[in-house]
Amino acid sequence: MAITKVWLDESSDECVSCGACEATCDAVFSVPEKMVVKEGVDFNAYENEIKDAADSCPAGVIKFS
Repeated sequence: MAITKVWLDESSDECVSCGACEATCDAVFSVPEKMVVKEGVDFNAYENEIKDAADSCPAGVIKFS
């Protein structure tokens, strides 16, 4: 599955700013205060890392499609 979009979904829980996503894939994620997805990134190049970051997010707020 090609990933075309990655976002922060705080509709159920809030980002706890733990930095796990950035540690997993700093090419896509940054955590200055809350997680942000970097612009202009080819998500397909980091598909496995994005999935790992979403799976390991303690708040479950990383979504992708």
